Amino acid sequence: MNKKNIINFVQTILILFSFFIDVENVVKIDYKKFNGNINLILIFVFGIFTFNTLKMNKEKIKCRYINFLSMLFSFFMVFGNSYLKTNSWDLIFKNYKYFIYSILSYIGYYIFFRFLINKLFLYLNKFQLKDNKVFNKFRTYFDKHPFLCSLIIILICWLPYIISYYPAILSPDPSFQIKQFFGIDNKYSYYSVLIDKSVIITNHHPVIHTILLGGCVKIGKIIGNVNLGLFIYSIFQISILSSVLSFTLLYLKKINIPYKIRKIILLIYALVPVFPFYAMSAVKDVIFGALIILYIIFIYEIILNKNNKYLSNKKTILSIVLMVLIFLFRNNGIYVIMLSFPFLLVITKSNRKRLLIILFSTALLYFSYSNVILPYFKITPGSVREMLSIPFQQTARYVKENGENITNDEKKAIDKILDYDTLAERYSPEISDPVKNEFNRYSTEEDLKNYFKAWFNGLTKRPDIYIEATFNNIYGYFYPNKTSWYIYYKYDTRIVEDGFNYKYNNLSFSRDLLSSVGRSFPYIPIIGMSVNIGFNVWILCIMLTYMFYKKRCSDIIFLVPAFVLLLVCIASPVNTYFRYALPFIFGMPLMIALFLDNDRRWKNEKKR
Repeated sequence: MNKKNIINFVQTILILFSFFIDVENVVKIDYKKFNGNINLILIFVFGIFTFNTLKMNKEKIKCRYINFLSMLFSFFMVFGNSYLKTNSWDLIFKNYKYFIYSILSYIGYYIFFRFLINKLFLYLNKFQLKDNKVFNKFRTYFDKHPFLCSLIIILICWLPYIISYYPAILSPDPSFQIKQFFGIDNKYSYYSVLIDKSVIITNHHPVIHTILLGGCVKIGKIIGNVNLGLFIYSIFQISILSSVLSFTLLYLKKINIPYKIRKIILLIYALVPVFPFYAMSAVKDVIFGALIILYIIFIYEIILNKNNKYLSNKKTILSIVLMVLIFLFRNNGIYVIMLSFPFLLVITKSNRKRLLIILFSTALLYFSYSNVILPYFKITPGSVREMLSIPFQQTARYVKENGENITNDEKKAIDKILDYDTLAERYSPEISDPVKNEFNRYSTEEDLKNYFKAWFNGLTKRPDIYIEATFNNIYGYFYPNKTSWYIYYKYDTRIVEDGFNYKYNNLSFSRDLLSSVGRSFPYIPIIGMSVNIGFNVWILCIMLTYMFYKKRCSDIIFLVPAFVLLLVCIASPVNTYFRYALPFIFGMPLMIALFLDNDRRWKNEKKR
């Protein structure tokens, strides 16, 4: 065996170690990771295949970006596994044995990902986005009427969900929003000190969405049928989402994305259950997700026309309307705009004046809305606690694990904000709500200042606890093996308890069948990964890295909104919460298509 074969053999062993050996029980082969279908023979076959593949891998790209991304993915795998099993990094740092095994596992993952990403980049280097010339009746109609054809197919495929879950799927948040609209006390009434006790609506949830949802229910009450009112809302939301998805396919046809890719995307929109389930779920994120898709298209159009005058008066006005709707339908929507929009000013001169008009108009309208309109109607802002999930979780874990070393002054400062006595018991590693729920809404700026002094003292004493607390609350957004809740389907009785006659129809059999399909979908090999949060984040990272590798930095901007939304997920109160990641997962088919189109245009420019 020559030197190269020895190296390939050692690499194969390390890769097998990473994928099949459970670090927690080193001698145990982890069958569960592969759904119980892997046996020793398959391991052997996988090993031989890996060895031969590595041996044949003669063509390599030398690129620091590939190395960095491989290291990053390996980090996610090793740390994600530890947090998934122990809610800590104990499987890495508990003792020297765990550390050595983790290092070996990390190296194995690194070899595997470096090889895989290298092959992917080589493939993309040679990939040509070409359309075939084979036409049939469906393609002819699809090409001629991309919007209408897409809309009809999507609605037909969604129809079983629409009928089965009539009038709407209510989860806790929209139920509480309906209560707010009708002035019924609910938990959100107690999160902040109300400006006017007679105005229960707060901006914890976007006011426009609360009014829209509550207004539809009010129409239902007026005509004597709450269900019909809720269904009016469902029709409105279904219309928006299906129309935006259909418009996406119209746009992809406009920029000459091949028929096969457009057909695959249409099948994803029509058949992947996450789309119809959320179309029927009355949560604020659905309309916001549709608006983000339009925003991504807007950004891509600016990229394509950076040397042309693209923004007419009509497009400028429509763009301002889009920006306003984004911040109205999600409180953090303004961050998506403000952290991505300025990049457009850098890459274009032809549209810069109109882009500045859009940006300043959006900022002015947001300021007026937040500081004039909402206060005028006595609508209380969302609680400051919503921005403090990360430090609150760090404090709670610190109290739980190092409470004996906390001074009395620090205890008093924490108690003024979070009720110190029960803080350790309330700590839940992957959700901050139990900690935040005891936030003292009457706390002053001075109380918060003293709390952060205590928080900083804890950081200087035990930074490891703070890091662990943060990792524990976010690792699922980067670790594909973490599969969590992702759809709503249950019957929520919160508004029923307050006299609203909301109920599902009698089609329990079809609901059970559809919910079973929805719940099992994430575990279907390959296609189930389309709704896996960590996997979608990896796709974003791969596209970003490849564009850096190709020095297409100015074109990266259409990916920026997704990364801003990822930052929002990191700051959110829950680990691996699909609803928070929904906007960029809904936009993923579009972003992949735009990525391929951008690559095609770049290659064509290089040939000239």
